[in-house]
Amino acid sequence: MSRSATRDLLAGIFVALGLLAVAFLAFRVGEAPFSHRGGLTLYATFDEIAGLKPLAPVDIAGVRVGRVTAIDLDADYRARVSLDLDPALELPIDTSASIITGGLLGDRYISLQLGGDTQLLAAGEEIAFTESAVVLERLLGKVVNNLGASD
Repeated sequence: MSRSATRDLLAGIFVALGLLAVAFLAFRVGEAPFSHRGGLTLYATFDEIAGLKPLAPVDIAGVRVGRVTAIDLDADYRARVSLDLDPALELPIDTSASIITGGLLGDRYISLQLGGDTQLLAAGEEIAFTESAVVLERLLGKVVNNLGASD
């Protein structure tokens, strides 16, 4: 079978388009950092983050409004989470943040519940009301210990 330059060129173009399609899908599914338009940075401190990771989504009523940018240990040994949110948001000062488990794989994300105060959070401020993640292993351990203690 003889080689044809046209056939080789078409095969090369087909392979290149396939690689571009895979790269596009990888960035689309993985939500590349450049696809997010943040600008409002807020902080929240939690006693337990239980697997929350940087780049985890931040939602309000199920709508993605930002992402976790960093997780650090605070001076009082609590997890301080930096949130990069949509700058158009106007969040009341009594907004609360909860760490929620979602999806089949149990990925953690932060859910914001809006308060009713008229005063708004400004960039760089701390969300005062937080609810830490529930660690299923600890909860099951307590149930097992309580069942064993009652016998």
